[in-house]
Amino acid sequence: MTIEGHGCCAPTHDIFVDASVADKARGDSEVAPVDAATSTGSRHDIEQAAVPGQAFRMGDADGAGNPGDGETPVHEVWVDAFSIDATTVTNSAFARFIADTGYRTESEVFGYSAVFHLALAADLDDVVGQPPQTPWWLGVRGADWAHPAGPLSSLAGLAEHPVVQVSWNDARAYCAWAGRRLPTEAEWECAARGGLAGARYPWGDEWDEGQRCNIWQGRFPAVNTLADGWLTTAPVREFEPNGYGLWQSVGNVWEWCADWWVEGYYAASPAHNPAGPASGEQRSMRGGSYLCHDSYCNRYRNSARASNTADSAAGNVGFRTVALA
Repeated sequence: MTIEGHGCCAPTHDIFVDASVADKARGDSEVAPVDAATSTGSRHDIEQAAVPGQAFRMGDADGAGNPGDGETPVHEVWVDAFSIDATTVTNSAFARFIADTGYRTESEVFGYSAVFHLALAADLDDVVGQPPQTPWWLGVRGADWAHPAGPLSSLAGLAEHPVVQVSWNDARAYCAWAGRRLPTEAEWECAARGGLAGARYPWGDEWDEGQRCNIWQGRFPAVNTLADGWLTTAPVREFEPNGYGLWQSVGNVWEWCADWWVEGYYAASPAHNPAGPASGEQRSMRGGSYLCHDSYCNRYRNSARASNTADSAAGNVGFRTVALA
């Protein structure tokens, strides 16, 4: 069963409200400081995982994919060796970027962003939209990277959690500051597989509820049993890394990739370092999030794909980066 709207993927930002909401934004709000975290003093100090150059079979090898997600045909591609963040970019790292540049994320500019209803930390007057197709998502005025659940939330205790409420454009801005780039879908999937050919998950094909990654347990969207300990994000080093040393490449948060998303791209994908279609309407996301579950959205798999517009953000979307070639 798949719930219409693919519940763990937030709608595009403009579905919540019209453009007039931006005029009601809080403006240049004060950003609460992130908890202190160890830093090397470099612009980007996330630990790196080395992925060797290799050919691998990309796509859904066991028929678990969702129709329309474009996970087939399975096709062999080569990716050159690269290094990738072992974890998603943390609140601590993103705060350094903000402090250094004064950058304002798109959620701050628009004045609102997408928050899952059980995580809401805002007055009801700050809820500016609720799409009927996905009523578990709320458009919340004052939700942004420093207030991920709304204006009454903060980053206290979340320094080593993944930064969320960042758009693809925000992630690209961070990469420009850090001298990095977003991974291609092929690089992301190769890294997530951790050297296990054809496996469904980063650790293999077997599933152990609540023990391997941060996803939903219970009855979506009203009851989460918290069997894995988390309603929303978990720390980036929770659970176990895969064979290449990547932590939580599935579950926890969706991760932006560099590529445009086109459903039928795999049928025409080049065999060497594919970088996605030349154009499109939405950007690719990988890995699923804390809202995924088999009952309606089993996208916490190596081959699973999703997408959103480059200016959209949500409380379950982050990113990791790769080194420039």
